[in-house]
Amino acid sequence: PPGMMMFFMSGAPNKPGTFTFRAKIPAGYKLPPHRHPDRRTVTVLQGTYYSGTGEAFDESRLIAFPPGSYYVTEGNTPHFAMTKDEEVIIQEAGEGPNSGINYVDPADDPRKKQ
Repeated sequence: PPGMMMFFMSGAPNKPGTFTFRAKIPAGYKLPPHRHPDRRTVTVLQGTYYSGTGEAFDESRLIAFPPGSYYVTEGNTPHFAMTKDEEVIIQEAGEGPNSGINYVDPADDPRKKQ
């Protein structure tokens, strides 16, 4: 999504096997509810990352993950995330091949906006 910078360290979601990427997320960023077909593991490397599950963005469902935290989101689980007052860097791993990110509300998909 716009504003987030990603770097693939190994593999790729559209190819068989494990892939790993790092994402640099600016302060005040909101990632709308979405799903991935595969299980994802996330490690927070810098800053505090807030993530929650559900079909609608609900700040009351966010869990704070400080640096060094690790969590897993099972495949096809709708989830959302945000950063607050600081830049955050996460490392995320999954298993390909898969269709990548699928937004709960297609209107949130930046790939469909011009």
